[in-house]
Amino acid sequence: MSTATAVTARPDVQGRRPGSRLSPPLLITFALGAFLVLSAVRALTGGTDLTSSGTIAAGLSAAVPIGLAGLGGLWAERAGVVNIGLEGMMILGTWGCAYLGWEHGPWAGLVFGTLLGAIGGLVHAVATVTFGVDHIISGVAINIIAPGITLYLTKVTFAHYPGGGQKQSPPIDDAGSVTLPFAAWLRTIEAKHWFAVSDLAGVLGGLVTRLSLVTVLALVVVAATAWILWRTAFGLRLRSCGEAPYAAESLGVNVYKYKYIAVVMSGALAGMGGAALAISAHQFRDGQTNGRGFIGLAALIFGNWRPGALAGGAGLFGYTDAIQLRSSSAVHPLLLLTAIALGLVAIWQWRTGQRVIAVVAVVIAALAVLWFLRTEQVPEELVGSTPYVVTILVLALASQRLRMPKADGRIYRRGEET
Repeated sequence: MSTATAVTARPDVQGRRPGSRLSPPLLITFALGAFLVLSAVRALTGGTDLTSSGTIAAGLSAAVPIGLAGLGGLWAERAGVVNIGLEGMMILGTWGCAYLGWEHGPWAGLVFGTLLGAIGGLVHAVATVTFGVDHIISGVAINIIAPGITLYLTKVTFAHYPGGGQKQSPPIDDAGSVTLPFAAWLRTIEAKHWFAVSDLAGVLGGLVTRLSLVTVLALVVVAATAWILWRTAFGLRLRSCGEAPYAAESLGVNVYKYKYIAVVMSGALAGMGGAALAISAHQFRDGQTNGRGFIGLAALIFGNWRPGALAGGAGLFGYTDAIQLRSSSAVHPLLLLTAIALGLVAIWQWRTGQRVIAVVAVVIAALAVLWFLRTEQVPEELVGSTPYVVTILVLALASQRLRMPKADGRIYRRGEET
């Protein structure tokens, strides 16, 4: 048997703890319980925007750039390279999408934005894989350089065109969308405000009404990433580079090659996320990413370096972001919903032995309930920060049983295992 073949026969390089993954029945039970809690809060507070089709659609659109950035981080870190330069690569993607998108259409812009993100990933790969630069330093450098480059290019390229300016591009056309035939029927049921039934109609309506083709593409990319990295020999070799690169080297794996592929792919996905953001906003604007690359990293960690849970973390931020964008009055019921979520987190953490985390979750949940009861609305100054606060709280307190790839962030040199 050849050395390359031997790698494909190795067991899954996961290092999972027994019971660290939820079974499908438990996941279904958890999702059903979360939905019923959401419906109850909506009925109790009258916050119809919590489950409206408009909120769900907006949340899905907001989750796409974050999810794609998180997937970019997943590819790099599964190969052992930390990529905190996702924010800069997203910025390159937003500008690249605008550069071609406003003249040649959104899909040409999406391709070019993805290409510029891949170039950013290539720079990171050269620095970290070839020259052994510290991964964090390289990523920070990209995050500093990319906004300056794109702002300069914006002033040179877009300032003299209609709709453009010193810090923005001319408008980009929409990428198109699809609406399923039964969407109108779902909207009718949603308008009845029945407990659970109307809420379910609102959620489903948001998923099937004017669903962007870019969102469809993002869902395909999530599924493709899961299949490639966990169901193919290529994916096994790539993940082995992030777990035990010297062991992989001894079995004939070209570790440098797989790290390069992973980091370039990481940049491409981040660039695609930036392009998706520009398309949804219909133009490029300076500062448009607004930290979404870092939030994608948070979603990656919350998802325990797996694509499905990562998508869930991105969806959580997208949902909370959509609520504050849809209506500031909807943020007040979100306090109660957050308190309930933190209460459930506390119970789970207590049962798993994380007593300190459980107590912290209970204290914060109690403060959220007190805030909800003593006020009628959240101050306007705090509305914009609500999605970030809620996401950080839930991700930080729920993500305690994590396992990053063993060789993540370590400098690799062929034949120099220490």
